[in-house]
Parts: sequence; structure tokens; C-alpha cells
Amino acid sequence: MNSVHLVLFDCDGTLVDSQHVIHAAMAAAFTGQGLDAPPREVVRTVVGLQLDTAIARLVPELDAASVGLLAQGYKTAFAAMREEPDAVSREPLYDGMADLVARLAGDGVLLGVATGKSMRGLRNTLAMHGLERHFVTLQTPDNAPGKPHPGMVLQAMAETGAAPQATVVIGDTSFDMEMARNAGVTALGVAWGYHPPEDLMAAGAGAVAGDVAALAALIDNGLGRIP
Repeated sequence: MNSVHLVLFDCDGTLVDSQHVIHAAMAAAFTGQGLDAPPREVVRTVVGLQLDTAIARLVPELDAASVGLLAQGYKTAFAAMREEPDAVSREPLYDGMADLVARLAGDGVLLGVATGKSMRGLRNTLAMHGLERHFVTLQTPDNAPGKPHPGMVLQAMAETGAAPQATVVIGDTSFDMEMARNAGVTALGVAWGYHPPEDLMAAGAGAVAGDVAALAALIDNGLGRIP
């Protein structure tokens, strides 16, 4: 029997609170093209999607070329903010997440990330917080279809040898829950992110954790580590 345990975390809204820098970069991209910047509460609804998909949802009337220009503007603005002295404070880890990640890795659980960020952006975020050593598989739209397609989960399982029944996806959006459901694995939601808990449950979450202690217990149960 395959006993590999794999936990796949979303990044934005689950590991780190990046809504402020994401909105700032999106606003810079829009204003740079002479467009009104979307409100933060609207941008929050598309966090987690592949960048061009997210922009297309924000302004569905735009053609592909215009979406591409906005995406490039976003990348440029985001990269510039990454070089500023307060970069870490713009994209802080949620309280308790570093300890949870370290504890799981120390217990022999295989950890990965499945995110709408680019691979470069993800690696920068993990390195900024000293977490990269804990993750054995990183999945982004650079190497797999974006959420809610199951490709990132399926690829992570293939890379690690984990079976669906031994795999858990943790995220804060309905896109994460749909991705997990489409891949046939357990989905756990977190209430501190960008979609409300009722949306996570409707999208297929087995449960939604209100804090990190509750999440740790749900992970243990989801992996069968507690009878």
C-alpha cells in the first residue's frame, strides 16, 4: 500500500498575505494602460488564478493582446516592489504557518506548493521567508495548467509517488477546492484568505480551518495520522 503523505499548499492567501502587493501591482498595470484600477476587494476574488486568466476575469471585454500588456505591466510592477526594502512586510507569512510547515516536514510529510504565481515568483516568496528547503515539489502555471484544472496536483503526485488518498490540498479559494476535487484528493480550506468559508465548502472543501491549530488537526486527520 502506498503510504506517502503529500500536503500541497496554495501560496497567496494561504501561506502568505500578499493581497496588498498583488493589488498594488495590478493597479500599476491598469493605470499604466490608461485604465481604472480595479478595487482591492475585486482583485481578491481572482487571486490564485493564472495571471492572464485573472486579468481576463477582471475585464472580460479586453482582447488577448490587451490582457497580455496588462500581464506584463503587472510582472514589471511586482518585480520592482520585490526590490524595495519593505518587501517582506508587503508579503508576510500568516502567523503560525512557518512552524506548521517545519513541523510537517520534520514529521516526514512531503510538502509542495500549487499556486497561480509564476515559478520565479514562488521561489522568490519561499526564499524570502526561508521556506524553500521544506518543499519537494513546486507546481505553477509555468509547468502545469492553472487552477481549477487538476494538472498541478496530478503532476505533484506523479513527482512524489503519492496516491490520491494520501494527498491533501490546502487553500483559501474556491479555485483550490475545485482543483483538489477535480484531482480526486482531499481539499481543506482556510478561513483567513480571500474567499469566504461558505464558498470553499460549496466548492468541495471537506472542512475549513479558522486558525492554524485547527488546520494542523485537519491535516492530521486528512492524512490518517490520527485514528
